[in-house]
Amino acid sequence: MLAAGISQAVAGFPPLLAVAGEIDALDQTFSGRALLDAEFEIARFEREVETQPFGIVHIASHGEFSEDPAQSFLLAFDGKLSMDRLASLVATTRFRAEQPLELLTLSACETAAGSDRAALGLAGIALRSGARSALASLWAVNDVASAELIVAFYRELAQGEVSRARALQRAQLAMLEHRGFRHPALWSAFVLISSWL
Repeated sequence: MLAAGISQAVAGFPPLLAVAGEIDALDQTFSGRALLDAEFEIARFEREVETQPFGIVHIASHGEFSEDPAQSFLLAFDGKLSMDRLASLVATTRFRAEQPLELLTLSACETAAGSDRAALGLAGIALRSGARSALASLWAVNDVASAELIVAFYRELAQGEVSRARALQRAQLAMLEHRGFRHPALWSAFVLISSWL
């Protein structure tokens, strides 16, 4: 797993205080690499994806989707990772024999929201470029609730006994049982797109 995230205030965007704990929990759950804050620079992130056979790439940051693809992005520490750059990057993993990109998680706001020009938003672009499945959000999400859901999802997935769809279902059911996160607006924004296995 490659887990990248921004917890600090960057480029006029507010801090995402739960992201540091989210990235740390994922780093402990799966072996791989973690890039947090200043380590999450676009060139370094691209180099990691292009040169290492990660089965899972997770990005926890701010994101925006626009009708204009040039205005759609995920925020890295040193700039904006555009839709085109994300598509090109994911495409480099498409034909890897040793480990294709099985799951791309975009733990940011509205990463699955789309339009007539780009169905399923940033997640749709990634899927068309070669990721086998994507976990993304349909609307603006709560930082703390998202981190709880994502960590629960990966813990379920790490057990190796359940599909991605079942892992997401179990994580969402766990949120329903958590007194502070019962409201569907806090956990139901995330959808699994494409391969559910």
